[in-house]
Amino acid sequence: MEGGSGTKFPERANTQKGQKLGSVLPKVEPFVPRKGYDPKELRSWAKRTGFVSNFSGESSISVTERGRSENIKSTEFDLEKGLDRNGSASPKIEIDPVLGRTRNRRIEIDPVSVPRNGNGGGLGLKDGRVGGESERKRERIEAEPDLGAKGEARKVDGNLNEVVNGAEQKRDDGNVGSDLGIDVYPDGGEPGHGGWSGSSRMKFGPRENPGFVPLIYYGLQHYLSLAGSLIFIPLIIVPAMGGTDKDTATVISTMLLVSGITTILHSYFGTRLPLVQGSSFVYLAPALVIINSKEYRNLTVHKFRHIMRELQGAIIVSSIFQSFLGFSGLMSLLVRLINPVVVAPTVAAVGLAFFSYGFPQAGSCVEISLPLILLVLIFTLYLRGISVFGHRIFRIYAVPLSVIIIWAYAFFLTAGGAYDYKGCSPDIPSSNILVDACRKHAYTMKHCRTDVSNAWRTAAWVRIPYPLQWGIPIFRLRTSFMMIIASLVASVDSVGTYHTASVRINTKLPTPGIVSRGIGMEGFCSALAGIWGTGTGSSTLTENVHTINTTKVANRRAVEIGAIFLIFFSVVGKVGAILASIPQALAAAILCFIWALIVALGLSTLQYCQSGSFRNLTIVGVSLFLGLSVPAYFQQYQPDSSLILPSYLVPFAAASNGPVYTGSRQLDFAINGLLSLNMVVTLLVAFVLDNTVPGSRQERGVYTWSSLEDITMDPSALSDYSLPKKVARFFCCSKCLS
Repeated sequence: MEGGSGTKFPERANTQKGQKLGSVLPKVEPFVPRKGYDPKELRSWAKRTGFVSNFSGESSISVTERGRSENIKSTEFDLEKGLDRNGSASPKIEIDPVLGRTRNRRIEIDPVSVPRNGNGGGLGLKDGRVGGESERKRERIEAEPDLGAKGEARKVDGNLNEVVNGAEQKRDDGNVGSDLGIDVYPDGGEPGHGGWSGSSRMKFGPRENPGFVPLIYYGLQHYLSLAGSLIFIPLIIVPAMGGTDKDTATVISTMLLVSGITTILHSYFGTRLPLVQGSSFVYLAPALVIINSKEYRNLTVHKFRHIMRELQGAIIVSSIFQSFLGFSGLMSLLVRLINPVVVAPTVAAVGLAFFSYGFPQAGSCVEISLPLILLVLIFTLYLRGISVFGHRIFRIYAVPLSVIIIWAYAFFLTAGGAYDYKGCSPDIPSSNILVDACRKHAYTMKHCRTDVSNAWRTAAWVRIPYPLQWGIPIFRLRTSFMMIIASLVASVDSVGTYHTASVRINTKLPTPGIVSRGIGMEGFCSALAGIWGTGTGSSTLTENVHTINTTKVANRRAVEIGAIFLIFFSVVGKVGAILASIPQALAAAILCFIWALIVALGLSTLQYCQSGSFRNLTIVGVSLFLGLSVPAYFQQYQPDSSLILPSYLVPFAAASNGPVYTGSRQLDFAINGLLSLNMVVTLLVAFVLDNTVPGSRQERGVYTWSSLEDITMDPSALSDYSLPKKVARFFCCSKCLS
């Protein structure tokens, strides 16, 4: 067949059957390379990775049957390779749409054994049927790839769509399943799973330039939608560390500065995807374990600074490990073992780790927390389709709008005297514990009033956060080892975010070298976070994928301009002071939604594998259950912490009283602390099971990154990840980072 078709018909068949074949086979015109063609349009994720879900569209497999008397001689075939005229396997030929050359495609699925039956069925279907009865005359079924100038696929047989669309993913009952590996998504279309997997249409791609004013708007829009993930971590850790309101404002300003700097660095030298770098919730759980260690419970003098310095030292050590993991190329080897079945439960466990903190802290002021949770759910679910001046503001700005409205509501409650108690002072909440009548109201006043923070009065108008502002970091083996494991979990989280973001943006998947480069740069960014003293390490925000999917803006320049605004706001001390005055109950309420969103984003990664597989269901279920149950076992060894710590912080104090005893206090602390973290146990169980339990590549949803062959045939495929020319010189000698 001309035009590079992978199926050839013998001349003898054409001369003997004559018009009979001419009436069945459509006339195929010679292949003509298209001009002005974007190769990314037809390179779908399903085609690159070999993943197949529910059948839809037209098949790209040609099946030739000569007649009733002829039997297919081969008992095994591989649909990914294709079929020749005798039914034997032959390599599948793929036409490069730009260069017009042919190339063999790699085998990405396992061979499928097809038993012969008495009726001569050659597709392994029940009773030799192809969507019909065995007595029906067998027809030639062929669906050709896109060869026309307009890109319209031909439909040879009208029954083919019914056959393919009606097929289920079943192997045992003989129906055509996804295990056959049929590529049924023409024109690069994505399989429809609903929600996260549909083909997204971005307003602006990574390299587009819509203009300076739109870039400012979209940059601010991007960061406003991520406000909850950027500013609420200090509202948790600083009070737990014994810091003042001024310390909270300073840490918030420092976090804004570091987030802006690291986002720009990752945009230029990392993966170059439009992803925001910020303080990750992955580092929050081990930070709370260190904060609530036994030696710090009764410390009163300079408690905040001492704990912050130890956190800085642990983060710096873990960042060195993460940078080595990325820049040495070891991450490209580890990527082969990290698949959606591992990423999904691990990311979900990051959000589930704080279920004991979320509503117990928010419940201290239910008149504020419950309306906030309900309002953000109404905005994101019920009002998400409403447009105001062409913008779906309720879907994009659900978190900041909800916080502002409920914050104003809390202000009116405070000003109206809802939290005024006779003889109790709102200015000095800690003094109320000395009066018996006010002791029961002190907790409510501290968590619900909007005027108890004195950050606005003490914060300077202009203050530039500087490195080592809390003092020289303290390095300890026990805390460094915990943060190293946390950085490994953060790397796994980022791998899933890179993959999902590239699919959302409709760009080529990064190579393992690009992934390693991004992880190495994240390690360098975490080192900056440790030097400046944010209390947690820096990582790619998982919620960023949801923001890209919602705003339809994946522009690199917009993210960079928004990062510049973050740096500017970090210098204005009063900005951090305003954010520090958010009531703790309000912050905990909005974090309940954010942590739930992280759980959902993690589980949504299962769409890239066969989520209905019993193997995958078992691995995900067991890893999540043990990830919650095993830490609960370690957290029950708390003989005296419940008398000192609030109930919502007790689960994070297991490191000092856990059951593991090796004779080394530092090693005991590290092991007990790690096994009390949900995400660590979940990652360990899922990683071991997924890489030891047999399963096909499609069943596991193996991340297939861009291959060297694809880059050679289409050098522009990875242009979105290309480093600036001056920077690329330093990476040209390292093949593992290119």
